[in-house]
Amino acid sequence: MTRGRTWALLLLLLAAFSCGRREEIPHSQPEPRLRSVTIGLQNLVLPEGGTAEVPFSVKDPDFVIGPVRLQVADGTEPSAFRLQEVITGETPGTYKAILADTGTETVFEEEVRLTLVQRNPDNGVESFFPSACFTVRSENQVEGPRVKTGLPVVYVNTEGGQGIYSKEEYVPAILSVRGRGTEYPSLQETACFIRGRGNTTWTWPKKPYLVKMEAKTSVLGMPAHKRWVLLANFMDRTLMRNLVSMKVSSLTSLAWTPRCVPVELVLNGEHQGSYLLIEQVRVDKHRVAITEMTRQDNEGQAVTGGYLLELDFHYDNTFQWKERNIPFAVKYPDPDDLTAAQKTYIKNYIAEVSNAIYGSQFQDPGKGYAKYLDVDSFIDYWLVFEVMCNHELGNPGSVMFHKDRGGKLTAGPCWDFDWGVLSFYTSSGDTRLVNGQAIWYARLFQDPAFKARVKARFEQLLPQLETIPDYMDACEQWLTQSAQLNFAMWNPADDRSQNGGQIINGDENLSFHDAVVRLKQNYRKHLQVISASL
Repeated sequence: MTRGRTWALLLLLLAAFSCGRREEIPHSQPEPRLRSVTIGLQNLVLPEGGTAEVPFSVKDPDFVIGPVRLQVADGTEPSAFRLQEVITGETPGTYKAILADTGTETVFEEEVRLTLVQRNPDNGVESFFPSACFTVRSENQVEGPRVKTGLPVVYVNTEGGQGIYSKEEYVPAILSVRGRGTEYPSLQETACFIRGRGNTTWTWPKKPYLVKMEAKTSVLGMPAHKRWVLLANFMDRTLMRNLVSMKVSSLTSLAWTPRCVPVELVLNGEHQGSYLLIEQVRVDKHRVAITEMTRQDNEGQAVTGGYLLELDFHYDNTFQWKERNIPFAVKYPDPDDLTAAQKTYIKNYIAEVSNAIYGSQFQDPGKGYAKYLDVDSFIDYWLVFEVMCNHELGNPGSVMFHKDRGGKLTAGPCWDFDWGVLSFYTSSGDTRLVNGQAIWYARLFQDPAFKARVKARFEQLLPQLETIPDYMDACEQWLTQSAQLNFAMWNPADDRSQNGGQIINGDENLSFHDAVVRLKQNYRKHLQVISASL
């Protein structure tokens, strides 16, 4: 036998020996895997300051329960209550989730689910197993239908269930709010008065309202005040023109922008649709923060402010006049408190401003418009109107100025952005500026220095302005369910009744989604127009 054959035989014998002696490798038992989670109830009432049990079971009784999460539909945690602990039940695979009231809200109702987490011990990868949704509500509840769109719900019940038919006469009522988490807290029944409001908007079937609380009250997290407005947004297929406009205003240096929250309104037990609850324009430390005047402020520095003015073509205010055919009215002090000396002062002051703007030395910093106007505010105010294609600056309609004691005339706040906003149907905003010739701005833009400041300010704000379409997307998601209910009740195309038989914004016959797409397209297009025109 050769040496090579000997080695081959030895190797063969060793292989056979080792195969016969090989030990079996033990196989690990598979981890019990969760297959389903079953909740033992659909509705749970949580006592104020107390706890309640949610029974649930899992399909695989050998499953070792790990982390459990309590989540609302959007994946966040509820704020009004929390998951305190999970207790093992008497039979395998059964458990009890103990929910506890956090005390942050007195009235709440949330659809939630339990999500069980299984973590792979080998690689740490987590698997999630959500239960079906169930409803948790507070012991205290507001009366009225349970409207569920994801928005807070405002309930108003008038005394004796009487209707609201007047813009002048208040009706006694009780108001309550079912909020959404800590950002939009609920409000228990609170005494108030309510009446109609608006000019054209009051003529439409879906009515806007003015609410006056008996005492200053914080509503949906906004600073306490007596006066609040419920805007109907009847003509707005997007339901967001005012909401987006206030967002744009808040990006600027304007001293105050009305805070607002989309809500559902239930009036005397009947759902009225989607509304915008917004702070009314009033003189207050949390709103138009100017010096509050008395009837004794009639001379010297005292008579110089503060004043809140409105420029509006409806010309339906108590004390009003026209300066170079521009309508002015005093909104504060109130007509009953406005003295003859105060009327004379503010009317003469506006005349001085106008003369400076249209005078031969209007560009002179010490003698022209800059002597009287807070120029930065007038630039930002114009930009909000222009960015939103709101032609009302030129009418003018719902244009607001204010003057503090010893101060200059200041533009703002913004208000009433629905008619024609971001609609090329009512303006040529797709090709040119909408407000280049509006009221005093036609003259101000004749000053190259003013135009240069507007251009520089626009370019400074542009990065923030370019985020607004993303905000519109968020608003669409927020408002989708509300829009479905709202437009099943109201047809915005009925706005043609106040516009010679023609729809106003041009999107009234579109779907909610298509109207939002159009709004974003028009917004982006007009930003390009502004960039090219300044």
